[in-house]
Amino acid sequence: MTTEGDRRLDSSLATIGGKGLFVKELEKALEDGRADIAVHSMKDVPMELPAGFRIAVMMAREEPRDAFVSNRFPDLQSLTPGSVVGTSSLRRQSQIKARFPQIVVKPLRGNVQTRLRKLDEGEYEAIILAAAGLNRLMLHERITCVLEPEESLPAVGQGALGIECRDERADLLELLAPLNDEATRFCVEAERSLSRSLGGSCTVPLGGYAQIISGQLRLRGFVAAPDGSQLIEDDMTVPLSDVAAQQIGSELARRLSERGAREILDSLELSG
Repeated sequence: MTTEGDRRLDSSLATIGGKGLFVKELEKALEDGRADIAVHSMKDVPMELPAGFRIAVMMAREEPRDAFVSNRFPDLQSLTPGSVVGTSSLRRQSQIKARFPQIVVKPLRGNVQTRLRKLDEGEYEAIILAAAGLNRLMLHERITCVLEPEESLPAVGQGALGIECRDERADLLELLAPLNDEATRFCVEAERSLSRSLGGSCTVPLGGYAQIISGQLRLRGFVAAPDGSQLIEDDMTVPLSDVAAQQIGSELARRLSERGAREILDSLELSG
């Protein structure tokens, strides 16, 4: 199926309805019985699912980080002042502007092949894409370097695939269960709880990234102004046995809010 998010490539997602545009029509197919399951990139799944639907499983996560793609420069640090970087994401835009103010960020829409073509034609010195998408399309050789979370914190759910079905389909829940990856699910649920607690959407420059390291969960998050003039970030590390995924997400959201994220979010809501 080709969704509205795939068809409307001339505007930013933030202005035409957000990432849910990739999901709604697939859910309608589930509701009508035209499909049994829908496969989503978890970064495109709204924080609240409609009644009667569930994410049955989350599969083992691909590379969650962003990819820097350029034919001329090895990394963000080497870009010369005035270099044009393309991205469709307010999250990426805000971080680049905050950390590399000498770089010019311009919008970039289209499928992956279209974005790479625009780079190759010289419209941009570099573009930023999800590494997972390039890997899944067997275009990993186009990745110049993978950006560390300190440079570009990933989107909530980035790199993870979720399979959605109707709640009442117990037969599918049983069939799909072996595909579930518990570590991925725990991390993504923590990230989604962070975003949900902050009211995250396509119009909010927000990132969240959870990792399980030696029996502990580390969750990082940030909220920024779109122009990068403000960037509030924080992280927490807790033993896995001490906390539910939703609890650490909401706690980090509270800490970010206390540090100034709430003022940024309120100002974005007023301006929207």
